[in-house]
Amino acid sequence: MTRILNQFTTVYIGIALVILFIAAACAGCTSAQPGSTSAGTATITTPASSQGSILVFSGAGLKSPMEEIGKAFTQKYGIDVQYNYGGAGTLVSQMNLTHKGDVFISGSTVEFKNAKAQGLVDSYELVAYHVPVIVVQKGNPKNIKTLADFAQPGLKVALGDTSATAIGKAGAKMFQRLNITEAVEKNVVTRTPTINELIVIMNAGQADAAILTLDNVKPDTMDMITIPISDNEVLITPIGVTTFTENSDAAAKFVAFVASDEGKAFFAKHGFPVYPDPVYAEVKP
Repeated sequence: MTRILNQFTTVYIGIALVILFIAAACAGCTSAQPGSTSAGTATITTPASSQGSILVFSGAGLKSPMEEIGKAFTQKYGIDVQYNYGGAGTLVSQMNLTHKGDVFISGSTVEFKNAKAQGLVDSYELVAYHVPVIVVQKGNPKNIKTLADFAQPGLKVALGDTSATAIGKAGAKMFQRLNITEAVEKNVVTRTPTINELIVIMNAGQADAAILTLDNVKPDTMDMITIPISDNEVLITPIGVTTFTENSDAAAKFVAFVASDEGKAFFAKHGFPVYPDPVYAEVKP
């Protein structure tokens, strides 16, 4: 009898040890680990305690600073950031159709006010300046010096779409003030839905001249000619929460972060003058 009891005791102890081993292994499997999510095309590591996510509709020309801002914001607050990039006019149409998204940031207040008129956004914070400049091929073979030279016969000009991009609208206003709209239009070889595509066209040598913004100039592949402020159509970048956000607290926190000195530093890093700047004191939203 004693031998039988000892055998049972040995079995029970063995079973208990197995159970304890399995429990310890499971505990290791479920321990919290930092997660990761995508912000546009970037991968960002987040703190273990995620606070949800937001979708930001962003002008394509703002992608460089916004990608870094998304990473920094997620690291700081544990809120994932996803982006939908495009021409501001296109983004307004998308928001109007879908009523999805939490934050809107555009290249100029023109598009933001258009979105506000449609009830998509309300108030905004001002972040940085988009400063239009003339870009030409290296060495400036066509000897372009001013905006008026865009009317030269035979010139190949690339511009942003006036219905989709802030830079397209800005160029149209500048040409109109100089009364050269018709002459310039004869030279236009392409109009692009985003400013990013203008960079590709200039890098490929497919146009003699284009209008970009200061932050998008690539000095290795193109030359830049500044436009006097008196002739220029300097843009101010606004950011605000959408009226249909389902995560208003996180969205408001993101807007405040972008408009803070910490957020503006990312714009300065990528060549944007940040708001306010005394050089552009006369420029109104």
